[in-house]
Amino acid sequence: MRTATLRRGLVALFAAALSFGAITQAQAETLRIGYQKYGTLVLLKSRGTLEKRLGEQGVDVQWTEFPGGPQLLEGLNVGSVDFGVTGETPPVFAQAAGADLVYVAHEPPAPTGEAILVPKDSKIRSVAELKGKKVVLNKGSNVHYLLVRALEDAGLKYGDIQPVYLPPSDARAAFERGSVDAWVIWDPFLSAAEKQLQARILRDGQGLVDNHQFYLATRTFAEKHPQVISALVEEIRTVGEWVKGNEAQATTQVAPLLGLPEDIAKLAVERQGYGALFISPQVTEAQQKIADTFADLKLIPKRLSVKDVIWTPPAKVARQ
Repeated sequence: MRTATLRRGLVALFAAALSFGAITQAQAETLRIGYQKYGTLVLLKSRGTLEKRLGEQGVDVQWTEFPGGPQLLEGLNVGSVDFGVTGETPPVFAQAAGADLVYVAHEPPAPTGEAILVPKDSKIRSVAELKGKKVVLNKGSNVHYLLVRALEDAGLKYGDIQPVYLPPSDARAAFERGSVDAWVIWDPFLSAAEKQLQARILRDGQGLVDNHQFYLATRTFAEKHPQVISALVEEIRTVGEWVKGNEAQATTQVAPLLGLPEDIAKLAVERQGYGALFISPQVTEAQQKIADTFADLKLIPKRLSVKDVIWTPPAKVARQ
């Protein structure tokens, strides 16, 4: 009898140990963040405050750099990252491709943080003069919508130009060689081209686009770990608020992280919007307009409903 009782006790103890192990494993998640060489996440990564905060909850943090938003969201789609930041357009293309993502938060508008550039000695003086010209851009990136809007505003159609799709580093090389007539690009690549190549801004986003930066997550991770996402947004917001009051210090910190001289970093810092905000109906509506525009142009295969992929934060966090 005593042997049977002892056996049952050991089984129960073993089961409890397994249960504890399972709980510990569930808590010891890894948050995999995709980032680009600009913006708030670069500063957040360098500070280590997120790692400290989440480490207390048993959550590790891993960072992966991407050359642009479309590439980052492809990483999100295939499951190599859980969270990332992009401009306005990449989420539209990703949603159209079936990516199971959700919009988590956004930064304030930064319309001058992207622009259409031409070489310093170019004879092109207006967007209307891009008709028939080669324009290089990262397909599906935030500048894709800027180009569409700028052409529309100048009385041109997207089919009136010759788009050349290249990631930023290859696009700059093509621009420097003179094999394209214009380059549509965002900061800090924009600032670098202005300062290093004396490239001329033909048209920036002012009056055309909001150029929001969006923070996105896989639906699975956001639904399974809402508190981790909320903590991450809070940390991003804290860094953003600090930058707004300390632009000079932020420039000094971010310049070596971007591998750029301070005068270039300064331009990029000044033109960016800072402060993570949860998605409002107005921002959702603006994003829906972008999705509808690309559907009308047949650049995405179907119409989308952006409101279906907006993440709702926990009530306690949403009230903050």
